[in-house]
Amino acid sequence: MLEILAPAGSMEALRAAVQNGANAVYLGCGMFNARQSAKNFTPEALAEAVKYCHIRGVKVHLTLNTIVSDREMPELTKLIRHGAACGVDAFIVQDLGVLQQCKAIAPHIPIHGSTQMTVHSLPGVQLCAAWGLKRVVLSRELSRDEIRYICANSPIEIEVFAHGALCMGYSGQCYLSAAIGGRSGNRGRCAQPCRQSYGYGSWKKNYPLSLKDNCLVQYLTEMERMGVTSVKLEGRMKRPEYVAAVTAVYSRAADNGEVTPEMMEQLHMAFNRQGFTDGYYQGHTGEQMFGIREEEKENHAWNKAIRQTYEGTENPRVPITVEMTVTRETSRLTVQDPEGRTCTVEGPVPEEARSMPLTEIALAERLAKTGGTPYQCAQVKVKVEPGMMLPAAAINGMRREALNMLTAKRGRMEAASLGKPQKNMVYPGSRKHPELTVQVTTREQITLSLLKARPSVLYVPLHILAGDLDLCRDLVRYVRVCAVLPRIVHDGEMPRLIQDLQALKMIGVDEVLVGNLGLMIPARSARMGIRGDFGLNIYNSGSVNSLRELELKSACLSYEMTLPQIRDVSKAVPCEILSYGRMPLMVTENCLIRGRTGKCTCHLSPAKLTDKTGADFPIIKDGNSCRSVVLNGKKLNWLDRQDDLSRLGLWATRVYFTTENAREVDQVIASIHDPKPFDPGACTRGLYLRGVE
Repeated sequence: MLEILAPAGSMEALRAAVQNGANAVYLGCGMFNARQSAKNFTPEALAEAVKYCHIRGVKVHLTLNTIVSDREMPELTKLIRHGAACGVDAFIVQDLGVLQQCKAIAPHIPIHGSTQMTVHSLPGVQLCAAWGLKRVVLSRELSRDEIRYICANSPIEIEVFAHGALCMGYSGQCYLSAAIGGRSGNRGRCAQPCRQSYGYGSWKKNYPLSLKDNCLVQYLTEMERMGVTSVKLEGRMKRPEYVAAVTAVYSRAADNGEVTPEMMEQLHMAFNRQGFTDGYYQGHTGEQMFGIREEEKENHAWNKAIRQTYEGTENPRVPITVEMTVTRETSRLTVQDPEGRTCTVEGPVPEEARSMPLTEIALAERLAKTGGTPYQCAQVKVKVEPGMMLPAAAINGMRREALNMLTAKRGRMEAASLGKPQKNMVYPGSRKHPELTVQVTTREQITLSLLKARPSVLYVPLHILAGDLDLCRDLVRYVRVCAVLPRIVHDGEMPRLIQDLQALKMIGVDEVLVGNLGLMIPARSARMGIRGDFGLNIYNSGSVNSLRELELKSACLSYEMTLPQIRDVSKAVPCEILSYGRMPLMVTENCLIRGRTGKCTCHLSPAKLTDKTGADFPIIKDGNSCRSVVLNGKKLNWLDRQDDLSRLGLWATRVYFTTENAREVDQVIASIHDPKPFDPGACTRGLYLRGVE
């Protein structure tokens, strides 16, 4: 059966979801979840929520899907222990350090990989399975054929995002909100700058980053046949009425296999952005996917009708079996739930009937009435000795007592044996001055001055190296070359990627820079050494230590960290940070160049977005694909403060060229040894000083 997983941003929303047919809910408690602006649950309310759901046969998934600093880890481990003690049915995680703690403290509770892990390929799913995850929520950008392929070959459960707001960028790879205002999407604080207006080159009141809401309600039967385990409904920051309406429609569609016009109207009434889209699922990106929220007059009658589905009502949903025996010696009633829990009540001794003896038909009809409780009577078994009489009040009392006992049993949590938090060894960093690494985006940027600078590693995009093997042979004579893999590589693109890696291996390139978990296994299969990029969102010691277990050669720490955090984090593998360049803020499946011109000319036409403040955000391609990468307008620059970086225990600092031409590359290379004064108009210190929320 396909699971309908509904959002619960508050206790009222949770009731709305449960009473409208949700099979499971996901919710946050405290600060470690990706919806910090939702009401969320206190520790006490979490226990109440789990009890409420379990009585009604609904699972509870606790979201722990943010990146967590070392200082926050003690508080995080307390929450894991509390969630486990409350009996949550799964943890949803993004951070490798959080994953490590969940496994150490509560190994009996399943762990689900969040969309924030950016898992969008079968190798990514397989790596999660190897780490012990039981389920992965796939990236929202996958088509039905890609989902079908993953489901057919996945060793673990697959969850698909089915309804609600679509981020423009791949989840887990968006830093736009952090760069603009210090509110990190990876920390649950996204300010949704993608919903604001932008122009191409100059500001206009256009919305090139605002997608319509996803709606896959008509494909539920198809996804169930594919092998999808769960469909996720978005909305922890939306009203309970929204949760109720959307959950009811999806639950009905899953049960009946059909979607009526009335059901679609309910979804539109709940929330929409100029309609809905199924563009990613259909494999059709483009302008038809874009839309904005238009303010509508609140429909009080609709709200009132929706609230009636969950306020002060109890929609029976747990099928039970009721058995009762009435003999001359005794009356006994037993109820049993689907999991085999039984409760038995002994009633009064029946009397001889004077006029109307109790019949089995009459008794069965009375026992089948379970109104006002979470239970529906699926089967009644009765045996009545002829000529007996038992008052209706006694029968009702026995039934009520038995159901109360069953409710207590279903809501009771059995004490689980919990482990201790993982104590992460802190590896000291390098005491030497950081080495220099350089990353280029175009062939033009590989200048003679750059090569003469002798960087410890030269990061070059895979498509440039594979497209010119002669260049590759020349480069490996001068410098250690590491091939940069695109952060996004779908399964259909994997064969070509592996073929290119094998060709590079033959001529001396034996390392790759990986910014996504899904590329670890393909890189290993090509016998490549792996260096971790910023896209892995390495933010704490546990995460770095996990990369040591994977035998990575180095790791680029998250540029959402502060200098003290970088200094204190474990250096279990050699660590580097970006010290110069435009920070990549978003990678998108929709081609933003095509969004400007109507044609896909991203191989010819550089572009930039401009917001209402006049700030520019250049756009480049992700590798050789048609995906777009949005860059920060100001360049990160720490070249004039290299001494500060030398105290952080780093192996290297990286200079990252994106939009620079050859002349500008040479100027930056020269300034490494002769830094120019910092220009606050063109440059930024990034987040290393101010950090993120």
